[in-house]
Amino acid sequence: MSLSKHPLQGRLQVQSRSQHLDLRVVNRALADQDPSAIVQWALALGEPTVVTTSMGVNAGATLHAVASLDKQVPVVWVDTGFNTADTHRVAKLLVNRLGLNLHTFRPALSADAIVREFQGVPTLDEPDAHQRFTQLVKLEPFRRALVALQPTVWISGIRAEETKHRAQLDIVTRDPRGMLKVAPFFHFSQPQLERYMTQHGLPSCQHYFDPTKLLPGRECGLHTAC
Repeated sequence: MSLSKHPLQGRLQVQSRSQHLDLRVVNRALADQDPSAIVQWALALGEPTVVTTSMGVNAGATLHAVASLDKQVPVVWVDTGFNTADTHRVAKLLVNRLGLNLHTFRPALSADAIVREFQGVPTLDEPDAHQRFTQLVKLEPFRRALVALQPTVWISGIRAEETKHRAQLDIVTRDPRGMLKVAPFFHFSQPQLERYMTQHGLPSCQHYFDPTKLLPGRECGLHTAC
């Protein structure tokens, strides 16, 4: 990518190392940019980058924005083992349609073994068990993904309106684990996201289940872990 043609040239100097960026300057410059321009800025950093996905509802938007610019960016999917058939159907469609460089990480134990260990899926009324369950099916596989791919830039589909925690973030933030986290759809509303999906003819999973969340507006831990 030629930096001389970058849409933010003159407004924001892309630096060689993400840790030296002034995020206040970055977020002011990116605030009025569309998702494609934000992804282009992230890729222009020239650092090891991943994009994460749940393969859930409207997950195709972020994958499309990234793959339209660079199909080689590793796509990290933590398949908990509890995904629905519809989630796997949409995942296959998106991989084939967008030519994704998919890297799937799964728990060390099968879903059946996990259910036997916990005697089902722990509820929020069992906080200790639910926390251990979340570590097992979501956070430990994600840690393996980070070790395997060593990213310093993480492109994510999070949006401000999804949870109280996310509302406190911005388009570009520093993850406690040291990565620069970039959210190209951060300021999109749900209707805007749906229009993007429709505009680009992207399939969306309508029967998604995340056993680590259980309630709308609740974090699964990927974006809050240290």
